[in-house]
Amino acid sequence: MSFAVKASSITKQFGQITALADVSFSIKPGEIYGLIGPNGAGKTTTLRIVCTLIKPSSGTLTIFNQDVVKQPEKTRQNISYLPEESGAYPNLTGWEYLRFMAKLQSKSGTDVKEIVNEAATICGLGDRLKDRAKTYSKGMKRRLLVARALMTRPQLAVLDEPASGLDIMHAYHIREIIKRYVKEHGVTVLLSSHNMLEVEYLCDRVALINKGRLVLEGEPKELKVRYNGENLEEVFMRVVGYA
Repeated sequence: MSFAVKASSITKQFGQITALADVSFSIKPGEIYGLIGPNGAGKTTTLRIVCTLIKPSSGTLTIFNQDVVKQPEKTRQNISYLPEESGAYPNLTGWEYLRFMAKLQSKSGTDVKEIVNEAATICGLGDRLKDRAKTYSKGMKRRLLVARALMTRPQLAVLDEPASGLDIMHAYHIREIIKRYVKEHGVTVLLSSHNMLEVEYLCDRVALINKGRLVLEGEPKELKVRYNGENLEEVFMRVVGYA
């Protein structure tokens, strides 16, 4: 079977600190796959390796059969990355920001106007796109940024805590954006979150990470049955020995 992402025994050390230890997982094309765990578990480090921003200390990782270490430039052509702390240029309007990013991200010959209109539909901000980003709420900015990450229809969208810190309304909208876009366009999504309940309703499969190690992987429903948990939080606590 051909995988969108295949990680084999990934280890990452920063000096004497082991951020990831022998992590292996695979993601199918068109799947929403979640890395979940507490803060500092190694989720963001994993995403940065996937996005070729840092190299693993050992192990291999391929994205649509391209090695992220040996073929980083080709790999980046298939990826869109949204960091947790990403922001929009405050003095640009939403339209201006999307046009600017579309020109940066688009391949030669691509219709930039079409991409920007796609992003406008994704974020659902309507007339507020005429306003400067500095007037947006946190939720509105995040919707704009998720639209930026998806508008070029990447093969793989990597989203770090896409709904972190948002209220119920905006978090719900972000989840619906991701689910709808995957269903309509077949984009593969790898996302991280420490909110296990949120991921439970969004992801096809999840991997639970704790202290740099992948401790469990599977479909949310299957994991809840296996560990007799009402939700993924209970499953996680039982797997790591706190319940």
